[in-house]
Order: sequence, then structure tokens, then C-alpha cells
Amino acid sequence: MSARTKQKKRATMRLVYIDFWSALKMSFLISIVLAAVTVVLTLLGWSVLDKVGLVGSMTTFLESIAGAQGAALVAGLTFGNVMTFTLVVSLLEVIVVSSLGAIFAALFNLATNVVGGWKVTFGSD
Repeated sequence: MSARTKQKKRATMRLVYIDFWSALKMSFLISIVLAAVTVVLTLLGWSVLDKVGLVGSMTTFLESIAGAQGAALVAGLTFGNVMTFTLVVSLLEVIVVSSLGAIFAALFNLATNVVGGWKVTFGSD
């Protein structure tokens, strides 16, 4: 084999534009997946903590230390309140991640006007 046949073929391209709406849609889909994972992990985490009995023992512990104030502190720590808080956080996560994806695309497009794009090299093995 000659040295020429052993060389790998490489293609060089420049990424100079990211479509704003495509970036927004992709970041929205990613944020929906992250929000769903957040809700499921919170649900599973609460279930495990409740099955183990940690929630009940924490309530008893705080009541024994702080009395009525400890009971009032833990009274709001219910499954419904935790899931409501998780859903609010997930909704904010969807908004923030989608916005960041769109902002990144806009900033990238502005930056490529100045520097000429991002050089990407593709090669085959």
C-alpha cells in the first residue's frame, strides 16, 4: 500500500449560521425532556423516602426538637406540595432552557459575522 492510500479523507466546512427557529424548537424539546426527567425523579425520590420512612421520622424528629414550630415547619412538606413545587420548577426550566437556546443561536449568528464562522473538520476512518 502506498502512503497516499493510507491517508484519511477529510472534509472541512464552516458553520456560519444557526437557524433561530430550529434552535428554539430543539432547545424546547430538550427542555421538555429535562422537565419530564425532573418530575419523574422527584416522584421516585419521594416514593423511596416515604417507603423507607424518612419523611415520618423527620416529622417526629423536628416535632421533638422544636415542638409546635417544628410541626408547623414540616406540615407543608406533603406529596402534593412537593409535586406542585416540582411542576413550577419544571415549567420555569422549560422557559429558561428554550430562551437560552434561542439566545445562543442569535449570539452565534452575530459572532460569525465578525469571525467568519466555526471551522469543522469531518474525517472518515
